[in-house]
Amino acid sequence: MDHREAGEYWNDTAEVWTTLARMGFDVYRDYFNTPAFFALLPNVDGLSGLDIGCGEGYNTRLLAKRGARVTAVDISEVFIGYARQAEADDHLGIDYRVASAVELPFADTTFDFATGFMSLMDVPETDRVLAEAYRVLRPSGFLQFSISHPCFDTPHRRNLRDSTQRTYAIEVGDYYLGREGEIDEWLFKAAPPEVKHGLRKFRIPRFSRTLSQWLNLVIETGFLLERVEEPRPSDEVIAAHPDLQDAQVVSYFLHLRVRKPA
Repeated sequence: MDHREAGEYWNDTAEVWTTLARMGFDVYRDYFNTPAFFALLPNVDGLSGLDIGCGEGYNTRLLAKRGARVTAVDISEVFIGYARQAEADDHLGIDYRVASAVELPFADTTFDFATGFMSLMDVPETDRVLAEAYRVLRPSGFLQFSISHPCFDTPHRRNLRDSTQRTYAIEVGDYYLGREGEIDEWLFKAAPPEVKHGLRKFRIPRFSRTLSQWLNLVIETGFLLERVEEPRPSDEVIAAHPDLQDAQVVSYFLHLRVRKPA
């Protein structure tokens, strides 16, 4: 499977995904993963940035509100349509374009920084994604991206729960097996049954890389590794959103910031 075929799956999923996310059911993103990402992000006020794999634009809009001049791309026309609609309703100066992460329609050294919010892992040509991000960054520019943690997003994964349904361990396996386009079908678990009733499940292709593969690809591309984070939700977040408790047991997400040498 290549990036075009993977993009077709995302385009088919985009409408239901956007509907549920905008209803507030992407709770891991809204209350945990995205806040941690922005806590790591350097000051971008006045900088030109590229958001790669922007989806319907939720995180892109937060970037723009930090003062960045943002261009955003996604391979899904449906996602970009929703993002442009949001831009028309609340003008933030974001330029949304339909484009693949492995074929960025920009000249070399165009941007001061780039981001990828849980998107780079969904493109099979991982090396080309990183190479394209490197190409469009100016010298000293940075790329910050989040992915599912390779050590805990494995082909076999099972939550182990106690008698109160509290997760005490995550059972993982087949770490080295990898996945190259295996289709996962699911919906946000926070959405109640009456909301999910009649909705078609997301059908998302998965592409697994080990932690060492990710780090070596970053290094081989020419980036300098600057910061690594494995975010964990606080007790206060769990008190407000108990469904996130399992993310205190192992790290579900990996955040990396890398920089193009001067």
